[in-house]
Amino acid sequence: MSSAAGPVVVAEYIAEIEKARRDLRALIASKSCAPIMLRLAWHDAGTYDKTTNTGGPNGSIRLPEELHHAANAGLKIAVDLLEPIKQKHPKITYADLYQLAGVVAVEVTGGPAIDFIPGRKDSSVCPEEGRLPDAKQGASHLRHVFYRMGLTDKDIVALSGGHTLGKARPDRSGFDGAWTREPLKFDNSYFVELLKGDSDGLLKLPTDKVLVDHPAFRPYVEKYAKDEEAFFRDYAESHKKLSELGFTPSRATLLAWKSRDKAKRVVTTTTAVFAVAVAVIACAYICKTKKKLG
Repeated sequence: MSSAAGPVVVAEYIAEIEKARRDLRALIASKSCAPIMLRLAWHDAGTYDKTTNTGGPNGSIRLPEELHHAANAGLKIAVDLLEPIKQKHPKITYADLYQLAGVVAVEVTGGPAIDFIPGRKDSSVCPEEGRLPDAKQGASHLRHVFYRMGLTDKDIVALSGGHTLGKARPDRSGFDGAWTREPLKFDNSYFVELLKGDSDGLLKLPTDKVLVDHPAFRPYVEKYAKDEEAFFRDYAESHKKLSELGFTPSRATLLAWKSRDKAKRVVTTTTAVFAVAVAVIACAYICKTKKKLG
């Protein structure tokens, strides 16, 4: 069953989130594990059912029962890599940690900044197997899975762009290969490659090809292949939606998070003002020195 309540998001919890964010950056950089961290976050969140309000980003993927679902093959690696960070920051829920890891994975590989609000509670209930997308299926299957979560056609295509990171492995999915030439770089090359058709050495799953073949999906593919900034904007929006399925931050959480953002802006402004002041003083000193020398 789920825990009785979510974490109390106050200044102390927010400070732990920021410390964990730094630790995640270091981990992902040192282990080159951004792709599997993104996959973990996606698979924890992607089980959501809006009708029953079950599944979703609640940390249940850490449980052996769910980890043994076929779609989650190999994800124990990510769970184990994150456990030392969880032990270092025990106040943070697994649900928040896994979604934060996905956000950081995108950002450190060159992708867009994704708005992250903490406060998810952990669950000890696993959803039934079969809620995640099956790469061998087509458009109707993708729509069934994403619509069940409350997501849209645009979300389907934008989130598929996450395949710009990583590669498929036969022991995990039955497929082999990377979708792009630089699988540790987050950019729009996934869509560029899709429009080229079959490319030597690159993977295109049935669920990838349908994005080009289906009339509702293709316009987004063309848009993102042409305009990386548009892809980044839509991806960040869709990723945030995915990471918050079934999660409604409390008013207290939102206020605490806004206070944190306000404090960050004050620090940034103060730093900028200080830098300008230093530059003015330095300029005045140089001018005065030149006059003396003249």
